[in-house]
Amino acid sequence: MPQFDFDLFTIGAGSGGVRASRFAAGFGARVAVAEERYLGGTCVNVGCIPKKLYSYAAHVREEVHLASGFGWKAAEPTFDLAKLAANKNQEIERLNGIYRRLLEGSGVKIIDERATVVDAHTVEAGGKRYTAAYILVAVGGWPVKPAIPGADLAITSNEAFYLDTLPQRVLVVGGGYIALEFASIFNGMGADSNLIYRGPNILRSFDREFSAMLADEMQKKGVTFILNADITTIERHGRCLRATMADGTVLEADCIMYATGRAPNTHNLGLEAAGVKVNAKGAIVVDGYSQSTAPSVYAIGDVTDRVNLTPVATAEGMAVANTLFNRRPTTVDYSNIPTAIFADPNAANVGLGEEAARAQHGEIDVYTARFRPLKHTLSGSKEQVFMKLVVERASDRVVGAHMVGVDAGEVIQGIAIALKCGATKAQFDATIGIHPTAAEEFVTMRTARKPAA
Repeated sequence: MPQFDFDLFTIGAGSGGVRASRFAAGFGARVAVAEERYLGGTCVNVGCIPKKLYSYAAHVREEVHLASGFGWKAAEPTFDLAKLAANKNQEIERLNGIYRRLLEGSGVKIIDERATVVDAHTVEAGGKRYTAAYILVAVGGWPVKPAIPGADLAITSNEAFYLDTLPQRVLVVGGGYIALEFASIFNGMGADSNLIYRGPNILRSFDREFSAMLADEMQKKGVTFILNADITTIERHGRCLRATMADGTVLEADCIMYATGRAPNTHNLGLEAAGVKVNAKGAIVVDGYSQSTAPSVYAIGDVTDRVNLTPVATAEGMAVANTLFNRRPTTVDYSNIPTAIFADPNAANVGLGEEAARAQHGEIDVYTARFRPLKHTLSGSKEQVFMKLVVERASDRVVGAHMVGVDAGEVIQGIAIALKCGATKAQFDATIGIHPTAAEEFVTMRTARKPAA
């Protein structure tokens, strides 16, 4: 008779938890997964998928305005946020169903309840206790708002997807991915969109030139940037909100959205009962194999606060399944992970920025291109594309690639493969481009930028 009810009990059915559970079951393990909210986690329900759909919606108005340069006559478009939200909800319900079928088809038992840890081998969910040889925590993170008076009047990205009407004046607070994306989304939909950030530069961990280019292009399109600023209090005044800034300035808005970070969702999870250590931010401390300080408890995804991206969580889930049930101890390579920011314009990168590359490799060569894409020679838009390659001089290896412009994420995905393979600048130069495309510029940049004096 088996010692435990299950070989693996997964808490959280987001991308990482579902991947680990499905493949563990495929390797012969007896698996259960508990989910208190929605299958697919943040990405499917209030993250990547609805955000990309909203980003598509926000681009339509601009496309209509640009159409006249190509001979089309179109009336000024009107926007119905409730219709978009309803269609988005329908698509998410479809995806929820796919996740359920994938799990059930793999033989995974689904428990639609909140689960907590009782001890190193026991989980409680829906008033019942289950034992498992291994417990996998994949509960993700949750948006946080600052502890200021009136913060409860503001929304986060979670609530933004359930607005029925478009606010006419929006303040988006933050300088990272989510803030930039929603500032662009609200602006594209027709709102007066303002981005407030407490520092002097957005995307502070990215290549500085890349970040500045994205900020410039977003401002061209109508997003107002308010930097070196922060909100100290929020008050309701009639139908609008008043945000008092640190310098005493008062801004009025119909909606204030915070995108200032997410916290690991470990509160009241019972981890201490199993001897699982968490850090000061509440993230579960794990080793290279995603094993916590309790040998039978593993953790993946945003709850570990390593690299908080959906494809990383799925890779970590696959690695855990291989390690525990496929006799293939596996770690995840966190180098050269490509990322994209679905603002308007899109921006994406892989590898090191110029500043980080210089600190890590010393002597580097930098190649840049800035140009008006072919489409906009007729559209009338003043939007520009920016591309950048960072090359380690000693080896000629390309260690960073950055792009701001239409479909940057699609382009950088291919470039990421080259960097993962250790491609050199000479190999980029030897590659024949596809003409006419913006992407071909990555293989035609020949002259390195002269170092600053």
